[in-house]
Amino acid sequence: MKIRTALTLKNTCVTAAVLALCMLLIYLMSEQARSRTFFHDLRSEAVTKAHLFLQNQVDARTMQSIYLNNKKFINEVEIAVYTTDFQMLYHDAIQNDIIKEDQAMIDRILKKGEIEFYIGDYQGIGMLYSLNGQDYVITAAAYDGYGYNNLAQLRHTLLLLLLIGLTLLAITGYLLAQDALKPIRDIVREAETITASRIGNRLPVKNEKDELGELATTFNALLERLEVSFNAQKMFVSNVSHELRTPLAALIAELDLASQKERTSAQYKAAIQNALGDARRMNKLIDGLLNLAKADYRPEEIKMHEIRLDETLLDVRSQILRAHPDYHIELLFSMDDDDERLITVNGNLYLLSIAFANLIENNCKYSPDQTSIVQIASHGPWATISFTDNGNGLTETDKQQIFTLFYRGANENQTKGHGIGMTLAKKIILLHQGDIVVRSELNKGTTFVIELPHI
Repeated sequence: MKIRTALTLKNTCVTAAVLALCMLLIYLMSEQARSRTFFHDLRSEAVTKAHLFLQNQVDARTMQSIYLNNKKFINEVEIAVYTTDFQMLYHDAIQNDIIKEDQAMIDRILKKGEIEFYIGDYQGIGMLYSLNGQDYVITAAAYDGYGYNNLAQLRHTLLLLLLIGLTLLAITGYLLAQDALKPIRDIVREAETITASRIGNRLPVKNEKDELGELATTFNALLERLEVSFNAQKMFVSNVSHELRTPLAALIAELDLASQKERTSAQYKAAIQNALGDARRMNKLIDGLLNLAKADYRPEEIKMHEIRLDETLLDVRSQILRAHPDYHIELLFSMDDDDERLITVNGNLYLLSIAFANLIENNCKYSPDQTSIVQIASHGPWATISFTDNGNGLTETDKQQIFTLFYRGANENQTKGHGIGMTLAKKIILLHQGDIVVRSELNKGTTFVIELPHI
């Protein structure tokens, strides 16, 4: 069911319920007013006829004759007059006796002075009436045909108005819903035109303060993020293709040359070693890209637990030294407090180990003596780790671009690499709600400083 139809139905049903309730209240109030008016008329008629009889102005036979004749044409009031000890003095039509008075009713009238009641569709009253110092009990009953006819007419009128009102409401509701939802249809049509090749398109925002404006603005923000991610993905794929192409081409060329003619055993070994070197570089590149992809996970998708930074750095140091025995890695602890919580963070051990290893290896690769000095400290809510080398330092351009994917600095010829390690390290640190900055001076070395919130 379309929103337009649903809105029309819901609006019609709610309004119908409200209209029906209002009309029911009107009908009930009209019925109550009719009932009160007729009881008042009954009282007046009863007093009038009783007075005529008790004052001997009209004899009983004449009054009964008038009642019976009028009964044929109108809903005449039937009255009866009793003494207080339940002796009947007069009755319009004892053979009909609508009320059928008894001693209990007479006692109730004497006690209350006046009562009102219904006998089927007939309304009746009983009242104590005094005349010339003498008390009498008068009862009267009649059918309010005129009032009930008016109520029936009112009921039919209200039902007709309800049907007409609901019909008009359904039509106008449909048209209004159609008009109100037109901006949404415009948004849908515009959204259908947005494709991968037209991802730069945006939805029109007519009024930023209404709900549709907020929807369009939010959708545009989503498109903005998608465009950035899409462009980053395209650039990533392009860069990956370029980076993989070079070692792959070298590998193919090396193997192709080796297969073209017979070579000596030493030449074959040299070719194999060159091919293995190219394969290892490709493998390292692929590992870096996979780790980079893992670092792009959202924080809620990564398992975190408490990690001691000193223990993690010791493990990383041991792993690096096993692979590069010629590296020199110094761990320094500058702690004023022995509280281990100051160097304990909530993080992912695997990812943090990768970040630390990349920074340490970067220090060692660009230091003349292959040395990295790692210092752990804390200040305020932060645990800090600095990674320092004594290399040639970075230019201003290098410092600005050092965390850019696949970027190689001015000293790229000094050592092998793919420009992934620093980007990966920054992603991991940011993933852990931390920060990383680089400080460097030419010919004085470079220091990377990491800040992570401790527990």
